[in-house]
Amino acid sequence: MPPHDRKAPPARRMLALPAVCPCEAISPGTLLASLLALAADVAGRDAGAFPVLRRGAGEALRITGVLLAFLEELREASAAEPLPGAAVLGLSELHVAMQKLRLLLADCARRGARLWVLMNADLVASELRFVLGSVATAMDVLPADVVGASVEARDLARLVSDQAWRAAVGPDADDGRAAWSVRSMLAKFRSSAAPHAEDARMVLGRVGITSWWDCAEEAAFLEAELLERLEDGRENENDLVLISGLMAFLVYCRVVLFDRVDAKKKADAAAPEPTPAANCAAWTTSQEALLCPITLELMTDPVTVTTGQTYDRTSIKRWVKSGCRTCPVTGERLRSAQFVPNVAVRGIVEQLLLRNGASLHEQPSSKHRSAVDKTVAAFGPAAAGGVRLAVACLIARLSSGTPEEQKKAAYEVRKLAKRNVFHRACLVEADAVPWLLHLLSSADASVQDNAVASLLNLSKHAAGRRALVEAGGLNLVVDAVNVAAKVEAQQNAAAILFYLSSNTDYCKEIGRIPEAIPTLVRLMREGTYRGRKNALVSLYGVLQGAASIAKAVSAGAVAVLANLLSSDREDIVNDSVALLARIAEQPAGATAILASSELVTSVVDYLGASSSRSGKDHCVSLLASLCRHGGDKVVALMGKMPALMPALYALMADGSPVAGKRARWLINEIHRVYEHRQPPPPVAPPAGDRVIRV
Repeated sequence: MPPHDRKAPPARRMLALPAVCPCEAISPGTLLASLLALAADVAGRDAGAFPVLRRGAGEALRITGVLLAFLEELREASAAEPLPGAAVLGLSELHVAMQKLRLLLADCARRGARLWVLMNADLVASELRFVLGSVATAMDVLPADVVGASVEARDLARLVSDQAWRAAVGPDADDGRAAWSVRSMLAKFRSSAAPHAEDARMVLGRVGITSWWDCAEEAAFLEAELLERLEDGRENENDLVLISGLMAFLVYCRVVLFDRVDAKKKADAAAPEPTPAANCAAWTTSQEALLCPITLELMTDPVTVTTGQTYDRTSIKRWVKSGCRTCPVTGERLRSAQFVPNVAVRGIVEQLLLRNGASLHEQPSSKHRSAVDKTVAAFGPAAAGGVRLAVACLIARLSSGTPEEQKKAAYEVRKLAKRNVFHRACLVEADAVPWLLHLLSSADASVQDNAVASLLNLSKHAAGRRALVEAGGLNLVVDAVNVAAKVEAQQNAAAILFYLSSNTDYCKEIGRIPEAIPTLVRLMREGTYRGRKNALVSLYGVLQGAASIAKAVSAGAVAVLANLLSSDREDIVNDSVALLARIAEQPAGATAILASSELVTSVVDYLGASSSRSGKDHCVSLLASLCRHGGDKVVALMGKMPALMPALYALMADGSPVAGKRARWLINEIHRVYEHRQPPPPVAPPAGDRVIRV
């Protein structure tokens, strides 16, 4: 696998309030128009959307409404006489403060973060007081001729300043009681005691969590926060302990208090979805500086190259990967392929999208993979106790619950084990694996699908793989690849075999199942992209010896892989070449591959054209195995391929040490066979002799 590029900057974190200060050269009229739009956006928020800090948020909205009236008075006054340049400083400070206020109120009303805001109510109240103080300060530094543009403007300015300074902002009494109840229940978790259901319902009701979906949304937000902090490595232990404890509390409530997995609320479903950033061309036409020079689309992940130009990360990455080493705009040579995140431009884009009701789509990233590895142990006894209580309830429902309870429990296990190693360990220790294997025979397709996905998550844990094999689950998993009701379940079952193949003994057990290898070959041939991908990597792990490779050849694996080499997905082609290299390690496999001259030609062409370092390694390994098993005849055939020698010399210069060594061996073998097949040079007669022809 090629090394990952430098990770993209994360989206704005909760309670972080970045703001862009207007430039000094901006005209007062333009700044006032932007400030009017910003204040109108804040003042238009629904006061009932704040389950926590209701009084403080209401004060902020009321003050913003008065500020909006003041700004409208200024606009009317500036129509007759333009605002002086001295107004820019005060209006800029006011603009920055209103940006922060908008972000802070958005965090307070954010669905999914309500419990987190409740437990941080003191910090949020402090931030709100600071922002309102910034508003008051900005109003106080406005020039007198601006404030006194009219009698109404002067009165409104004084009112905004006085109310912003005197605003009583602090956690509500009910917020304090609810936060205390949460801490009390976490203390019970620490002693492995279940909290009272009514106490939990009271807390959830306070922050507006009334359904399974609301609870799951809150837990997902906290999980993302936890993984972000683990990835950054900058957060203190107290934050991690609190987040993990709140996650355990929400998981416990989700499992125990709600009887069914409900859908999104109708009000949410009926609401229009946020406009994706890619579809915002109508209002980005005036924001040309925010468009990527390559694609002319809004830069959702802007990065700066060594020439100082800014591009969207995906576009410039594709440009460099294609072999171009110059800046697309200036034509200068790029001194480095490293990209520096342009935080300023990203901040402007985020605010632009927020103002237009759009969402910034995060590109898929593998950044959390390393963070998941850090969840081996629970962060604190409260988190450990809460999760174990929830797991015990799930196992009871899996083993003796009604069909509906089993259905919900299977889905809960799937979610619980997805991205947390400690959760997986708890489930395995509680004997979840045998009950999940039992559900593979369920007539309900969704139950079967959730059971397979749960087993996939648990198979990522060594104890989970051992429990699956000891429970006799190998045959059941292979059957699921064949006959599972949903395509996704078949794909996930194939992925389970991949994780099991990390153990040599398990590989042998899988290889002895008559249907295992033919089933994976069929999935490679007929599956979707993900199905083929899972089948390829699983079969690569399973093919560990001559017997299993012979089964793969008999099942037609070579012909299927030959077809996959023409795929437009480079990762599929790369995995196919890797699997061919594994098959060619045995004489029978090499013979099957050499039976198709078109296949060998395709491999050579891929060696020369591929930009993947691992792909080139697999290609040269495959060709070396073919030459070893095929003898001089195959080596001679390789020597006649005009594209091979340049690719081998390039691999010697730029490839990995192992690939370079194999390329050198191939070149030497080709030269050896070529020299051996050359006719011997004519023998010159001895010196001094004369030959007379008659």
